[in-house]
Amino acid sequence: MDRGFGVVEGHPVSFFPCAESLGVVLPNNSPGVHSLWIPAFPLKIPLVLKPGSAEPWTPYRIVQALIKAGAPKEAFSFYPADHAAAGEILRSCGRGMMFGDASAIDVWEGDSRVEIHGPGYSKVILGEDCVDEWEKHLDVMVASIVENGGRSCVNASAVWTPAHAEEISEALAERLAKIFPRAAEDEAAQLAPFADPHVASRISQIIDQGLAEPGARDITSAHRKDERLVSWNACSYLLPTIVYCEDPAHPLANKEFLFPFSSVVNVPQNRLTETLGASLVVTAITRDPELVRRLVSSPNVDRLNVGPVPTNQVSWDQPHEGNLFEHLYARRAFQRAVSF
Repeated sequence: MDRGFGVVEGHPVSFFPCAESLGVVLPNNSPGVHSLWIPAFPLKIPLVLKPGSAEPWTPYRIVQALIKAGAPKEAFSFYPADHAAAGEILRSCGRGMMFGDASAIDVWEGDSRVEIHGPGYSKVILGEDCVDEWEKHLDVMVASIVENGGRSCVNASAVWTPAHAEEISEALAERLAKIFPRAAEDEAAQLAPFADPHVASRISQIIDQGLAEPGARDITSAHRKDERLVSWNACSYLLPTIVYCEDPAHPLANKEFLFPFSSVVNVPQNRLTETLGASLVVTAITRDPELVRRLVSSPNVDRLNVGPVPTNQVSWDQPHEGNLFEHLYARRAFQRAVSF
């Protein structure tokens, strides 16, 4: 990195930085996202951070910890600002990283300088060959939906299955109905409160509007004592919700929210890949080589797990919506005479 060239497996290589800084527009949903921009610092690219308006503290603490550990403070810029400033940061920096919902990221979709991290629409898919053994894989479905408070793009927001959809939705609802708000210091806590109670209320209203459309039922409502939206210790929470959908065309069949929410959808296996839509993570519980081949060939699948691997289980030697080094650096042809 310092010299700009070297030898790898006997071959000369040379890389050069594509930008003098990386501008990052951060979200409020999960501390886990900050692991994606931190490597820019050891890659010797200064950071220009715009934190989420409701959660500026985690990136601020990370920056202060790095400085205390010996990082030069000049490597970090921190701008708590509005949406207009976020756009200016992305336009001004040579490379960018943008987190946001579909409406926020839309304007940057065609800009190759900006790495986009939008909604995940991650899914667990059951193949015809494994669907009759769905109970064996219930723990994987629960973990995919619930862990990290269900707030991450790698959390499953849908379970697509060619059979047993109603039974699976009932089993998931029964498990998730046991989850309720707890104190932050409680190691058993699985739900995150909403800093803005109006956000929680709007999400619940969107779900209710979807349920008003024929072909969907809130299965968890029969298993929990309270309404979906609850207040506890002066904070607003949304209780885990499982919605059974008869068809993947239903408005709630492919939705993602900032809490443990999942649809369970009847989808014939021969329609899976054509109706899948963009999916950050797909966990395909199948040994069917033809289904695996179709998923591997699909441009809609960004990360593919074959077998009972939770959607939120991340291997750091694998790319996540791109590779940060490849975003920040480009390779040039390089040759050097032996005598030099």
